[in-house]
Amino acid sequence: MASITFHGAAQQVTGSCYLIETQQHRILLECGIRQGSDRREDEYERPFDFDPSSIDAVVISHAHLDHSGMVPLLVKRGFNGTVYASTVTHGLLPIMYRDAASLLRSDYERKNRRLLRAGKKQVEPPYTLEDVDLALDAITGIDYGRTEQILPEVKIRFRDAGHILGSAIVELWLNDGARERKLVFSGDLGNNCAPLLSDPESVKEADMLLLESTYGDRNHRPLEDTLEEFREVIETASSSGGKILIPAFAVGRTQDLIYWLGQLFHEGRLGSQRVFIDSPMAIRVSDVYERYHNLFNRDDPRFRKFMTQGWENWLPVLTYTESVEESMALNRFKEGAIIIAGSGMCTGGRILHHLKHNLWHRKTHVVFVGYQAEGTLGRKLVNGASMARIYGDDIAVKAQIHTLGSFSAHAGQDQLIDWARHFQPAPRVCLVHGEPDAMRALQHRIDNELQWDVTIPEIGDVVTL
Repeated sequence: MASITFHGAAQQVTGSCYLIETQQHRILLECGIRQGSDRREDEYERPFDFDPSSIDAVVISHAHLDHSGMVPLLVKRGFNGTVYASTVTHGLLPIMYRDAASLLRSDYERKNRRLLRAGKKQVEPPYTLEDVDLALDAITGIDYGRTEQILPEVKIRFRDAGHILGSAIVELWLNDGARERKLVFSGDLGNNCAPLLSDPESVKEADMLLLESTYGDRNHRPLEDTLEEFREVIETASSSGGKILIPAFAVGRTQDLIYWLGQLFHEGRLGSQRVFIDSPMAIRVSDVYERYHNLFNRDDPRFRKFMTQGWENWLPVLTYTESVEESMALNRFKEGAIIIAGSGMCTGGRILHHLKHNLWHRKTHVVFVGYQAEGTLGRKLVNGASMARIYGDDIAVKAQIHTLGSFSAHAGQDQLIDWARHFQPAPRVCLVHGEPDAMRALQHRIDNELQWDVTIPEIGDVVTL
């Protein structure tokens, strides 16, 4: 009989990792890094609670690192099977992994300088660019809608999840000889207000459903309200001479922001603001988005014009700052600049440098457009922190902090329920990828409205199909 062991994103939002075991095979569904308070002290010393060499195959739902970022270390620790992802995710992962390895190398260089000054032994990064290349060689892309036999008793199919380009709902068929059982993993389901992507595809049959619950306790504000607040932030910054900082994920959120800022530009609502994408990874990801524009939502008549023009024609005030020198030069802008930089939760990347230089200015506006996990700097700022520690310095938070929920790439509570309603008959449901309060709220609503069997696993729990 098949079973699932929950190794990550169980009553947590990051670090998705689920081990599926049949009589013959072991399949790892997701292999993500932990972020914020989910992160363990021995994250890289004891990264896995299983033997990587015993895994026959890995299935990844999408390119965000909290779902895929530990694959290079899995390969280094002995995994030698195939990693399956959607075709577009296959195209995005080289960008994600090489950027992550470079940041990791920089982090360890800083760490080793501190150890050297303290007279202590230096340490090696957990994996290198060479390990990334080995991991990339293991990845195979599968088109949406195509059923693939990945192991003698295991079939897989990806469906469009509408979260980021290439994101997938995963359908897995497991045959143990007695009968075939179907497991569906929602992955991260998209917000149906997203401007670029289609709504998540419906799935109707499953014996078990692993359902994300990031926003299981609330809905997003109406999109038009969020856009109006965004306009007001821009106009306030323009009139007061302030700078706007937007922490954003390089995959998905940055491209959505280019679309919305282009919309505001054509409405005449950007004023004299210039827009800077200060993320080499986001620039490369935007190129991939252009290459796969056939997957974009074609129903929006405003967007058809955008697709024919390209990013920079749609938003003429857009500038890419790829080099470190160009990024540093943005500090000379005291006003008239909208700077979009990673990471989206302020856990690293260039946004930290911009926050360090600008958080203490009262005219600065910081706009959060995505989920901020517990324990991250982004979450602390959203919760009203008066001080922020950045690269060893304590920075006073005088900037104005804004949260624009409708820009989230995750489905809200109503959208999660509406997507789940398509399953007939009722599957057994395990809620994943959410904080405990959000999970309990979603569990309560599913129980009341659908009368389904819903459980909330903890890390280490084992559930049989």
